[in-house]
Amino acid sequence: MAIGCVQDELVEKSASDLLAFAEAEHAKRLDAERNILKAAYQWAVLHNPDALPPGDKRGRERAKPAGGPGTPLITEYAAAAFGARIQTSPYGARKLIADAVDVALRLPQIHAGTQAGTTRVGHARHVAEATRELSESEAAWVDAEVAEICDGRLAWTRFQDVVEGKVAAAAPELAKLKEEAAAREACARMSRVNKHGMATYTVHADALTIAGIDAAVNAVAEKLKETMPNATPNQRRVAAIALLANPAAHVDPKIGPVKVKVKVYLHFYGDSEIARLEGHGPVSTDWVRHALGERAIVRVTPVIDLNNQVPVDAYEIPVRLREAVHLIHPGDVFPFAANTGRRMDLDHAIPYSEGGPTSVGNLGPMTRTHHRIKTHAGWEVRQPFPGICIWRDPHGAHYLVDHTGTRRIAA
Repeated sequence: MAIGCVQDELVEKSASDLLAFAEAEHAKRLDAERNILKAAYQWAVLHNPDALPPGDKRGRERAKPAGGPGTPLITEYAAAAFGARIQTSPYGARKLIADAVDVALRLPQIHAGTQAGTTRVGHARHVAEATRELSESEAAWVDAEVAEICDGRLAWTRFQDVVEGKVAAAAPELAKLKEEAAAREACARMSRVNKHGMATYTVHADALTIAGIDAAVNAVAEKLKETMPNATPNQRRVAAIALLANPAAHVDPKIGPVKVKVKVYLHFYGDSEIARLEGHGPVSTDWVRHALGERAIVRVTPVIDLNNQVPVDAYEIPVRLREAVHLIHPGDVFPFAANTGRRMDLDHAIPYSEGGPTSVGNLGPMTRTHHRIKTHAGWEVRQPFPGICIWRDPHGAHYLVDHTGTRRIAA
């Protein structure tokens, strides 16, 4: 079935012109978002209780801080009219106004970026919300740490991870309190039965416990391949959970208690009270000590000299090079990619068959999908220096990808 024709000026545009049009419209949208954020801040200024008529005591009494600590008061219902004009609820408008006030008064560098048109509103708002419980000085520290990457260079999930880590580092005691509160929310419960007799069982626990459960399920599911040859992998995983959770359900004595190993990577930075658990995010050192306890076998890995990695004369990539590439490239090197896991393809920027070396300066992690795009869809990539990837898309646009994210660059 052919796609219906659109009767407007886009029909006659070439592929390059259509991309340029979309890029220009995207820029207009970003400008509109910045203008709405500015309007939300000015709305808060207009609705400071001091601007109310002298006899409006109720409005003064019910006024609340517009944003985080140190921000002025705003009248209770100010958000409703503003929200209606931008087609959102009062709740949504209150959040927008709070973010606008915090950006303007608590995040000076991010505010300067929004004024200059270099900072994305979504990124600015995320930082504002993430720092709302911090003091003014703590919020300003996070602002200085993340302002540069608020321009959209990082994929959203990677940006969230950076901000989360900086917030935890700015207020480690608050991070510990939040971890303690989260631990009290641990649960295991069954949902109500929904249609077709299916239900959901939810386990909400600390990251290591969940990783251990997942490893155990994978181990038992692997053993069930012979006894359940026609089942899907997910069906075998459900059966594995049933066997692990209810020993009476075992039908095969060979499938007994499963001892599993969970390998996790923890990164510590000097005397910081915040560590990073790969695949999870920032955690306090107290959390690490409590979560690992006496169960863990700790292996301290020395710092790898990334400038002294000898290439190999083979297509296959040895473990030492894989580890070095992972440390050089903390995530998928495709423009704006989000994946930061270890289970990715390592692509030769210059193909090995064309003389490209198997070395840290010619390897980059990519998901299989991004690898296929690079191989089959006309994208090209080079690494002028290890850790810096220059991409060219099929229409001639260039992007620089490094550990800080992705930026569009001139040819």
